[in-house]
Formats: sequence, C-alpha cells, structure tokens
Amino acid sequence: MYVNVAVLTETRAHERRVALVPSVVQKLVKLGARLHMQPGAGAAIHLDDAAFENVAFIADRTALVEDADVVLAVQPPALEVVNAMKEGAILVSFIYAHNEPALVKRLLDKKITCFAMERVPRITRAQSMDALSSQSALAGYYAVQLGSTHLARVVPKITSAAGSIGPAHVLVMGLGVAGLEAIATAHRLGAVVEGYDVRPETQEQALSLGATFVDTGIDARGKGGYARELSAEEKTRVADVLTKHIQSADLIITTAAIPGKTSPKLISHA
Repeated sequence: MYVNVAVLTETRAHERRVALVPSVVQKLVKLGARLHMQPGAGAAIHLDDAAFENVAFIADRTALVEDADVVLAVQPPALEVVNAMKEGAILVSFIYAHNEPALVKRLLDKKITCFAMERVPRITRAQSMDALSSQSALAGYYAVQLGSTHLARVVPKITSAAGSIGPAHVLVMGLGVAGLEAIATAHRLGAVVEGYDVRPETQEQALSLGATFVDTGIDARGKGGYARELSAEEKTRVADVLTKHIQSADLIITTAAIPGKTSPKLISHA
C-alpha cells in the first residue's frame, strides 16, 4: 500500500520556495510514499530536477493532482488545482483562510482535509511542524540584510585614518520571532538597536539580544502569544512616544502581526 504525494510548483509573484526538498525525499519514500512533482519546482532556489531522486515529474498540474492522496504546496493553491483534486484528498500548505474564503468553501465542498501550516500551534509537541516560526525567523534575518543594502551608510562603526563613522541606528517594531531575529542580526552587524512591542514581557528578550527597549507604557498582551489590537487612545499614546525614535532611526523594520487580521500600520504619514 502506498500514498501518492504531489508537490506543486509555486506560481504566485515573488514566491521562490518549494514544499519539498531533496533531503526529505528518501524519508517519505521509506514511509511508502510515491512522489510526483512539476518540473522546475525547485528552480527558483537552484535545485535541479535531478536532485530529486525517486520522484516522478508531471508537467500538467491537473494530471499531477487528480490521483494524489496528499498535495503539498507553500502558498494557497489556485481554485483550479483544488477542483482537480479528488474528493477526500489531503492538502498541506499555508492557507490564510481569512483571505481565501472561496478556496475554503471549495475545500469543504470537495471534502478535502486541509492542514493549514500557519495554524500549527506553537507548542513543544508541534515544534517540528512550526513552519510559521521558521519562516518568520528567516524573514527577520532577511529584512536586516535587505535594508542594509539600501542604506546610504554602513551599518557598523568604521574607524579609518580619515576618522570615524558611527554605527547605524536600527529600530525594530514588533518583537515576535521575526522581530527578535531582526534584532539579533542587526546587533551582529554592529548597529545600535532599539526594539519596541506592546507586550511588556518582550523587554527582557530584546535586552538579551543587545537592544534597548522602547517602553510606551501600554500593555496589549493578547491570546496565543500575540498582541491584541490597540484602541484609538492607545495608538495615540504609542505614537507620541515612538515619534522621536522613528525620526532618529536609519533603518526601521516592522514585524507586528495580529492573527486573522491585516498587520497593523505602525508608522503614519504624519
């Protein structure tokens, strides 16, 4: 008895990830999986098809998924992909159900079991499946690298025969997984780092990574380790404190998130 597993090529703009890497292939094969992918699924991260041993390649997406017991993807698949899946199949991917009502309805109509990776609880037992945390950490790291390449100055303090240039000032707003990784990366690069979050318990974490903490006096702890949405009055109080820190920063990284809602806009035009 075997399980047919299909891996989709990502088609959304700027998405370069792939849901299966070569190091995992043999583990799945030993468990009884028959793996199928679209050609070029790993091309964006320089993984040739030849790197995926014991994987069959099928170019047509409909043919790829129509007999699949399990479909793997990174981003939510297109409706036509779900339409082609057989009833009772399993889909594993990020879904973001609040943004994809039509997709969720179609999954229900076809009785497809969906494991939405962004909904995996952040508990010890589920740690190996916590895709959201791993990707958030990478985003925080990359945000600093991307920002530093666009700065009109260097990040660390530089001393030469001509004199000294002070370090860049980096402000990280939102101290979840991505924000803390951004602090750690900016600190390693030699920046002077400040961190801000509406959850007071993040102060100790920011300090441990070499940043100073911007305290606004607001406690907005919510459920599941996330922050709740601020009231209008709280937003005004926060803005009054943050303005001078924003104005003095060379690089600002915002990572705040509220589950199921649009990320809060932490910096206004004013």
